[in-house]
Amino acid sequence: MAMTYREMYQPIGKDVEAKAAQIKLLICDVDGVFSDGRIYLGNDGEELKAFHTRDGYGIKALRQAGIEVAIITGRRSAIVEKRMQALTVQYIFQGQEDKMPAYLQLKQQLAIENSQIAYIGDDLSDWAVMQHVGLPVAVADAHPLLRRHAALTTSLPGGFGAVRELCDLLLLSQQQFGTFSGSST
Repeated sequence: MAMTYREMYQPIGKDVEAKAAQIKLLICDVDGVFSDGRIYLGNDGEELKAFHTRDGYGIKALRQAGIEVAIITGRRSAIVEKRMQALTVQYIFQGQEDKMPAYLQLKQQLAIENSQIAYIGDDLSDWAVMQHVGLPVAVADAHPLLRRHAALTTSLPGGFGAVRELCDLLLLSQQQFGTFSGSST
């Protein structure tokens, strides 16, 4: 049985569907998007983050469908590097207090237009890039000002499947949903 994004998640406008159909690159923030935004620190200074396997499945499905994925995050973390490599994410930009230089580099390197890029974020530091992309997306628990300016706010919060929700929208709008046969790793 074929399902639509509306049936799985929430109603959206035709304009959002049309924008999603044009996307060739998904850029994601990490903390608050792939994770719930909390950072766990152990007694010896080790950092822990939780990643949802459904988000991993969505990223791998996008990659198999030919949609590139990039990470631009303000923090540096070996955990993020390891997780993104497991998901075959080639473009990983960490320690980016200003995310615009990484965005411009990606745009040039991949030779794509703003309208072909989606960005998912959770806080005001993401807005500098989001205001330029074709499909700016905020997670459900994003800062209120970011949600106000996003073309789409996911029904799921960061760290709990919000990335997968956006991946499903992109795949559905490009008639690629259900074609991935791998695992979430």
